[in-house]
Amino acid sequence: MAEEVKTLLPEEEGKNFIHNFIDEDIAEGGQFQGMTVHTRFPPEPNGYLHIGHCKAICIDFGTAEKYGGLCNLRMDDTNPAKEDTEYVDAIQQDIHWLGFDWGDRFFYGSDYFEKDYEYAVELIKKGLAYVCELTPEEFRQNRGDIGVPATSPYRDRPIEENLRLFEKMKNGEVEEGKMTLRAKIDLASGNFNMRDPIIYRVRYINHHRQGTKWCIFPMYDFAHPIQDALEGITHSLCTLEFEEHRPLYDWVVSHVSIPYHKPRQIEFARLGIDHTVMSKRKLRQLVEEHYVSGWDDPRMPTLCGLRRRGYTARSIRNFCERIGVSKAASTVEYGFLEHCLREDLNLTAERTMAVLHPVKLTVTNYPEGQSETFTVENNPTAPEQGTHEITFSRHLWVEAEDFMETPIPKYKRMYPGNEVRLKGAYLVTCTGCVKDENGNVVEVLCEYDPASRGGNPADGRKVKGATIHWVDAANCVDAEVRLYDNLFSDANPDAAPEGFLSVLNPESLAVLTGCKVEKAMVAVAQAFDKAADRTGVNAPTFQFMRNGYFCMDNRDCTADHLVFNRSVLLKDSFKK
Repeated sequence: MAEEVKTLLPEEEGKNFIHNFIDEDIAEGGQFQGMTVHTRFPPEPNGYLHIGHCKAICIDFGTAEKYGGLCNLRMDDTNPAKEDTEYVDAIQQDIHWLGFDWGDRFFYGSDYFEKDYEYAVELIKKGLAYVCELTPEEFRQNRGDIGVPATSPYRDRPIEENLRLFEKMKNGEVEEGKMTLRAKIDLASGNFNMRDPIIYRVRYINHHRQGTKWCIFPMYDFAHPIQDALEGITHSLCTLEFEEHRPLYDWVVSHVSIPYHKPRQIEFARLGIDHTVMSKRKLRQLVEEHYVSGWDDPRMPTLCGLRRRGYTARSIRNFCERIGVSKAASTVEYGFLEHCLREDLNLTAERTMAVLHPVKLTVTNYPEGQSETFTVENNPTAPEQGTHEITFSRHLWVEAEDFMETPIPKYKRMYPGNEVRLKGAYLVTCTGCVKDENGNVVEVLCEYDPASRGGNPADGRKVKGATIHWVDAANCVDAEVRLYDNLFSDANPDAAPEGFLSVLNPESLAVLTGCKVEKAMVAVAQAFDKAADRTGVNAPTFQFMRNGYFCMDNRDCTADHLVFNRSVLLKDSFKK
């Protein structure tokens, strides 16, 4: 069944059914009456967090905040193949950046390896687990089908023999893939997750924290419910794919002797966004095969990538809150995420002038060597942000697209004979242009009206031409500007017949050099150079008038080499 494409209005909020369940649980007579609501966020440290994880983070931590409860952060490091401390550090940084904190409740799944082992032995002694020697291929062949039970010739092994073999597995005396420990549940279950699932396997691999101490590792479906119960979790909130695993979750915590309550698992739909992929495997492939510059490439849906692009924590939390929580699988428009960012930056970003495709503008009747100062608002929506000064002189820079020698119909910018307003300065009338030997315009000529300072003519005439932004050629610096677009040209790259890499957008990044920005940007960059951790915070962000919202690149921007990333355009593509 195809996923619903969900178009959200800014004022809409999905009904949070999770809170309804919790209200029932903590009410009089509920299973958690009188208890503190306790959730957890358990990411696997095998990659960087992305926008999909952010929904889970907001649900887990936000639910705890709503009920005055607790939320643990636990690294699910029971599968060491791709796990690394680099990811552990990055996960903590990203969650703190979003504005959440776990206090002293930080754990590793590997902290419980000893306990996991003890509970596995307990299940064997109860006759509820056995060592199976089916190879992976034989395991698949013997899994059965609908109406056809699974089989295993090792299911009725004596308890003592299972204990001896499991000890051999633990001691490193069994080849990898030769034996597994399986829970003894129901080989005929209609839920295949309950058909004697594997709960331990042998892996000879170095663990990022445990080293080579262990060569048997618990499966997630076995370790996770035990960890939840040991930590006193009341509500295990997870994504919808774990719904069919819930009977196994309940079975584990019901059959091991954990002296605590039984947590309640509640599932919600994952976050889907068009024009991107959320699979860690695919994101890792993009990084390792150099389709992007790294996990923090601004085109990536990772939180570090979004932060580098200029997304704020508030805009992302607002986005997650407004899409709501439901059981229905849906895909949200990327335009709505941009809409939330644009709303936030409109309130906070300082306005400045920058010219991305510069062409010289000479005011021929303005005295050579003369200069004057204008005061402009930093943010018209927030007067408390104050003002800053810009200078004006004979030679300016304007956008090349703001001049046409032969204008097209309804073109209201500069062309010979047309009068326009230079933002915050004067009215000017275009008088012509200068071309190079190839016929390219290299200089636009104009005359200014000295009686129109501030853009208001003394005679009160109305100007039909557009308002043009500019920078003073005598008081500006060069900058590199990176224009980012969707990484994929297809709205659903996961469904591309030739694979997701076949629909990479070749125009997802355009790098402009020689752009002109106000000289004050150098001082801003110098201050940012001194930041203790530039990658873990938002870089200074500005609205480049008429061009969009841009932030300094938190890796590459320096006072000597200004680099700006386009965060989002001014025009809202989200259709309400």
